[in-house]
Amino acid sequence: MAAPPPLSGLRVLELAGLAPGPFAGLMLADYGATVLRLDRALPNTHSNNPPPPTSDTLVRRKTSIAVNMKSPAGIVLIKALLPHVDIVIDPYRPGVLEKLGLGPEEVMLKVNPRIIVARMTGFRRDGKYSQMAGHDINYIAVSGILSMLGRKGEKPYAPGNIIGDFAGGGAMCFLGILLALLSRQSTGRGQVVEANMVDGSTYLGTMPRLGKKSQVWDKERGTNMLDGGAPFYDTYETKDGLYMSVGAIEPQFYAELIKGLGLDSSKIPDRADTSNYPDLKTLFTKTFLSKTRSEWESIFDGTDACCTPVLSHEELESGGFDQRPPVTLRGSPGLAVTDGSAEESDIAIRAAKGQGTGVEGAGWISHGLSPGAGGEEILQQWVGWKRGRQYDVVGGGLEKKEVGKL
Repeated sequence: MAAPPPLSGLRVLELAGLAPGPFAGLMLADYGATVLRLDRALPNTHSNNPPPPTSDTLVRRKTSIAVNMKSPAGIVLIKALLPHVDIVIDPYRPGVLEKLGLGPEEVMLKVNPRIIVARMTGFRRDGKYSQMAGHDINYIAVSGILSMLGRKGEKPYAPGNIIGDFAGGGAMCFLGILLALLSRQSTGRGQVVEANMVDGSTYLGTMPRLGKKSQVWDKERGTNMLDGGAPFYDTYETKDGLYMSVGAIEPQFYAELIKGLGLDSSKIPDRADTSNYPDLKTLFTKTFLSKTRSEWESIFDGTDACCTPVLSHEELESGGFDQRPPVTLRGSPGLAVTDGSAEESDIAIRAAKGQGTGVEGAGWISHGLSPGAGGEEILQQWVGWKRGRQYDVVGGGLEKKEVGKL
């Protein structure tokens, strides 16, 4: 029988934000932590007619309280909760918490020396961009990563907000929290964790950045082996308007690719000569257009040609692809996203799918989380607070009652 998820018992107070902060909270929740989102007060919150869900869809297994942060009594409530919390996720711009009277080092760590305050920013906290607003595209732009993305002769291309917000931001913040938890085990003290999307994205680009000093990545954008320059590392359209991906870098894999494409290796341009790349791309493009994606799949499935279909999320969802925790822990798996892990006889696959029951929507659909939903029950579980005794609802937000009634 599997042990509980590794973060079980940890209490997380996630200050409401978008993308990277909620993603860090989602990862904590998927590995067992209890995550309570703190929303700003809105009319009717904590009533029988709550406001609609916020635009944050990264709410798996989370609950919410709304607090009147413009009221001194609301700030008192947050301070009173801090001794009972392990982790706070701060998604605000620099200085916001300090203005609220909740500075991490000035207040939070003094109230609770074991608390871990994970601060998420886009730009670094120093330098000329530190006080500027921005989004993923801006952060990866000044990190140098954006300059490397795109086709030859075209402008840099931002791949959604995956690199900055989620990989360089939320996932790096999650890593920082785990490191701080490890440190706390030996020191007994919490600390401030700083994560920003510029440094996070730059770190993710370590390999291509170092490669620019060698032949690995020393050419202009879109002409290197892994950025669309090589004919054996690219995507190709098929007869039915779909796509196949090719990653046949090693010679033995390339040979399998050529065989599957039905080409005579003795009659095609030598790939070792990069001047042949355009002709090879033209040949591969024409060849892939001769069959449907399904036909190519039947040829390449089970081979080492490194040639696979480019699947859409709609295809994966309709085909029953099960969402899973990103890392498998054999002895203490994360929580399941999709139902069915209990039926698996193979212990490795069962652990990979996660323990427990899945969530509504199975990771494909999120109905969001309304401010105030479920959070009062968590307050009672954590600290025994009840409405009307330790706090009241004022203007749609929770406010602490007199200290004498704790």
